Amino acid sequence: MTRYAVGDLQGSLPPLQCLLQRVGFDPDRDQLWLVGDLINRGSDSLGSLRFVKELGDSARVVLGNHDLHFLAIALGTRELGRHDTFADILNAGDREPLVAWLLQQPLMYSDPSGDYHMSHAGIPPQWSIKQASGYAAEVEQVLRGDNAVDFFEQMYGDSPDLWHEDLSGYPRLRLITNYFTRMRFCTAAGKLDLQHKQLSHPDTQYAPWFSHRGRSENAHIIFGHWAALEGQADAAHVYALDTGCAWGGSLTLFNLDNGERHSCDCP
Repeated sequence: MTRYAVGDLQGSLPPLQCLLQRVGFDPDRDQLWLVGDLINRGSDSLGSLRFVKELGDSARVVLGNHDLHFLAIALGTRELGRHDTFADILNAGDREPLVAWLLQQPLMYSDPSGDYHMSHAGIPPQWSIKQASGYAAEVEQVLRGDNAVDFFEQMYGDSPDLWHEDLSGYPRLRLITNYFTRMRFCTAAGKLDLQHKQLSHPDTQYAPWFSHRGRSENAHIIFGHWAALEGQADAAHVYALDTGCAWGGSLTLFNLDNGERHSCDCP
């Protein structure tokens, strides 16, 4: 078995098929890890989502901010935006099983061996891997339960921006979700700035989250979300995989077992 991880797909299926063919991916033998943002911005969100779902047990998926945004719209708590490109899923005959499947996906995945951990945006510096897994489970439980609609009504927003264990209710769940799916810059204490997306920050307190590795510094973390990094994170044991497929860049595939990277161009 070989484990591969792929960057933000965002509704662009041909580059993924190109990569899987290139490495001889076998779903009966290998695993494909996907860092989230399976859909939106590309031209084939429906085909992409169906393809990943049909991989079954060979796929390891975490939710990204675009996936959650789709779910909010599918569950009626948000309107379709002019830049959203997943109307094909909303109008599909298999919409409901696709939505149900996506709601079951986690915010964080750790290999049973403990050697790699994956989330869409990363792990904030104040959390250990064990803590991060527990906090992710809090949100996952809500997504899979009867209060999912209430969660999506409360999900949007940039506050609170700093973790405190005594946070409760939807502010707590919102911040956990923002750490896992929207984080780029934060302070060493984990205070978020969710507005800056480039490679530098005007306030020197803020730096890319992986610059403040903190309690997870020895963990190997796979993430996407930040196309401006172009797949390069300047920190040990951190693997950035978003290489801008949604913006005409490429889609990157990372072999977890030997460290090789492959890429295919995106339209």
